[in-house]
Amino acid sequence: MALPIRRCIISPAMPKFFIKTYGCQMNERDSEQVAHSLIERGYQRTESESDADVVLLNTCSVRDMADQKALGKMGMLGHIAKDRPQVVFGFLGCMAQARGASLFKNLPHVDLVVGTQKFHRVADYVDNALERKRHRAMDDPRFSIFDVEQEAGSQSTIREQQLAPKQATAFVSIMQGCNMHCTFCIVPQTRGAERSRSIEEIVAEVRDLVSSGVKEVTLLGQIVNLYGRHELPKVDCKSPFVQLLEAVHAIDGLQRLRFTSPHPIGFREDLIAAYRRLPKLADHLHLPAQSGSNKILKAMHRAYTSEKYADLVRRVREARPGIAVTTDIIVGFPGETDDDYEQTKELVEQVQFDNAFVFRYSPRRDTPAAEMIDQVDESVKEARNHDLLELVNACAQRINQGLVGQTLEVLSALSNKTNPSRLMGRTRTNKIVLFESAEDRSGTFVDVHVERATGFSLYGTPITADLATASAAA
Repeated sequence: MALPIRRCIISPAMPKFFIKTYGCQMNERDSEQVAHSLIERGYQRTESESDADVVLLNTCSVRDMADQKALGKMGMLGHIAKDRPQVVFGFLGCMAQARGASLFKNLPHVDLVVGTQKFHRVADYVDNALERKRHRAMDDPRFSIFDVEQEAGSQSTIREQQLAPKQATAFVSIMQGCNMHCTFCIVPQTRGAERSRSIEEIVAEVRDLVSSGVKEVTLLGQIVNLYGRHELPKVDCKSPFVQLLEAVHAIDGLQRLRFTSPHPIGFREDLIAAYRRLPKLADHLHLPAQSGSNKILKAMHRAYTSEKYADLVRRVREARPGIAVTTDIIVGFPGETDDDYEQTKELVEQVQFDNAFVFRYSPRRDTPAAEMIDQVDESVKEARNHDLLELVNACAQRINQGLVGQTLEVLSALSNKTNPSRLMGRTRTNKIVLFESAEDRSGTFVDVHVERATGFSLYGTPITADLATASAAA
């Protein structure tokens, strides 16, 4: 039950807050929204929980491991609560939404449990909790705030971001929720139904980011290519998502545009054609496959076949030659036999992914898959996970090795705070490139000559006039 909000006057001492994020890029974006709202209230961000007046964990529930990490972290923070009882502790996000008030039971120092549609209210709740803790008597009953109620219009509460100096990339949430109901996934319960922001609102946010120095934007959505399907009509046979891509693409100063993560069933011809027409659209597609077995895909409620998936990748590659394709794969889904797993390996070998995130199936409470018979033994999951990773890594190594000797455009960022000359960046194909430069090139585009490759990263040297001349001569 949401409690009435009581606005409080923050002490001139500037309370400090610490926020730790688990899970996906959408969670990272949500954490930045919370941080921005607290900074606007006069709070100061700190990188140490031991130095904070407010400690927030923004949680994930997609896999059990993420739950356990957040619960373990909050448990370890209990020693701070004993020494400094005035500190406010809170759970935010997906696990907060899924577990609700039960999180107070075994963690008595937790003060806040705030769900996925209430990020815009966190600053109010923190104010309230901090003020009550400062002024309550030692014998007062324990006070807690619990709000996981759904809120109409919450997709419109996503606020502008506070950028770091020389920040050249930014994530922009374009929608909330998911209606797909894959049998392994808890997201529809934690994020709610699909709700999309307006094109005008998103374009205005991206325009502001670009005017502040951002050069690359990634559009975020649970099923990003289903954006606007309930709110907006098709125009000239183009889906609302493609209309949004065109509108963002037209913003002067934006140089790269990405999106994640799409669903194969929403990947129509208009989106494939966008790769032919929109040059700012980056040369990278992350397209979750989940399995190569049609039997398992059906059990997952994925609504496509491995053949249709492979054909979709083929058509995208025809539209944008050289595009990098990455994916998500789950091994050990209930009922997955050795033959089903071999079909997944066959799909991986056929498609030749640039990389893949491989996950062991993790039962999530209140999902259909958790109740299925024929749960796969953990040792089998582990063996398949290891085997598939070897296959994926070998393919990634071959693809990256083929880039040695090439010069690639890299959008760079500082990779080591203690060594400003150590830079990291990403190519248009989303390859990680590490290089050193005596100049401060963070936040800029740099041409890097690739000299070495692993399955995960490329290593090279920034192109100088001398190196460019030598390369031309060769």
